Amino acid sequence: MGSPVQDKNMQVTFLKQRLNMFIDVLDAIDPEDADLEDIDRLISILDDMESKCREFNHRESE
Repeated sequence: MGSPVQDKNMQVTFLKQRLNMFIDVLDAIDPEDADLEDIDRLISILDDMESKCREFNHRESE
């Protein structure tokens, strides 16, 4: 997905972009038509954001 995000400001920007993407996907889902695949995609986005948060936090503690 590109080069690693090292700078703290870039890390925050990256996470904001991912959160906005999550919100866009969430807004696009019709609750009446949502299926398991839609829910799995949302969970995947959240898992990715959690992973990045842990990665960024780990880098700070080094």
